[in-house]
Amino acid sequence: MPELPEVQTVLDTLETLIKDKKITDVKVLYPRIIEGDVSRFEADLKGQHFRDFKRRGKYLLFILDDHILVSHLRMEGKYFVMPKGTAFNKHVHVIFTLDDDKELWYQDVRKFGRMELLPLDYDFSHFKGLGVEPFSVEFDHAYVKEALKKRKLPIKTVLLDQSFIAGIGNIYADEILFKMQINPLCKASDLNDKNIDDLILYTNDILAKAIQKGGTTIRSYTSSLGVTGRFQQELLVHTKQKCSVCGSEIKKIKVNGRGTYYCPKCQKL
Repeated sequence: MPELPEVQTVLDTLETLIKDKKITDVKVLYPRIIEGDVSRFEADLKGQHFRDFKRRGKYLLFILDDHILVSHLRMEGKYFVMPKGTAFNKHVHVIFTLDDDKELWYQDVRKFGRMELLPLDYDFSHFKGLGVEPFSVEFDHAYVKEALKKRKLPIKTVLLDQSFIAGIGNIYADEILFKMQINPLCKASDLNDKNIDDLILYTNDILAKAIQKGGTTIRSYTSSLGVTGRFQQELLVHTKQKCSVCGSEIKKIKVNGRGTYYCPKCQKL
């Protein structure tokens, strides 16, 4: 599943390609992608322009003239900008026709992605139960300490909890914990003040570098817009066999069902 850096990369790339473009027509080919009435969705989008591009957690927010188009890519969702009239495959489920003889396609092999229209004044502060954004001022020592003090679950599990921090997924949780030198099975409530400061520091540092590199390409992810995830070259522990620091064998375990990579020597309980 695309994580925060991949979503931001897709958003930034789309902004360069379709900003201020007008939607002249919309065709929804797989209605379950849309939350709400499909006919209303298509009608409300016609004549709208893509004015601004924002993100909330792993959600893409397209700011239009009169609405906000919210899109979640889930496991396999991808966007393509194509010449108008190009033949499309069976996995393209929504087609936005633009006023520059181009089309914006939403493709989703597994059909898990979702879209919905919300009003321009919608309050996204607690959207879908999401927690704070990693780069926000709210993500500080006091917030993290309060959020973790009663959490007895493994810190890896808590990092993946979108109600704690919005946007972190499996890849980046492993990388953050490796830089913190914290075992993924460590109880979240056991983190001390230094650990908390490190968590904030490395979360922001790793996510910022990943965005700069265009995300991480593992398995099926690419931005689908001509941008390749180069952060995979920067990964220190996720999918690795040997520790880049001590040379020990990297172990892979399951933490609440998620494949987790860590160095047992550098990341002790």
